[in-house]
Amino acid sequence: MISKACIRGDEKAVQLKKLNDKTIDQLFESILTLKTVEECYLFFDDLCTVNEIQSMAQRLEVARMLRKGCTYNQIEAETGASTATISRVKRCLNYGNDGYKMALERLNR
Repeated sequence: MISKACIRGDEKAVQLKKLNDKTIDQLFESILTLKTVEECYLFFDDLCTVNEIQSMAQRLEVARMLRKGCTYNQIEAETGASTATISRVKRCLNYGNDGYKMALERLNR
């Protein structure tokens, strides 16, 4: 089932704004202070479990492969992502706030 948040980006943005508080701002601002990949490794190693980091990395790779035109079977074989994860990422690529698109375009520069 596709949530309203994924169908209409404006509702998704409003939904995220509901979470907007000092602690979340602090988290995002902390991430923005990191200057190197090594600093990211140190920070995220303290902040997240290995599985959480791997899941985020996997979703970003799924997004990259979807944008490249890869099939679900190719993505599943290369990343180990479930079809549910691939579908969720695809919905966000199609109906989300373009966060994946923005990040992937900046990585390619």
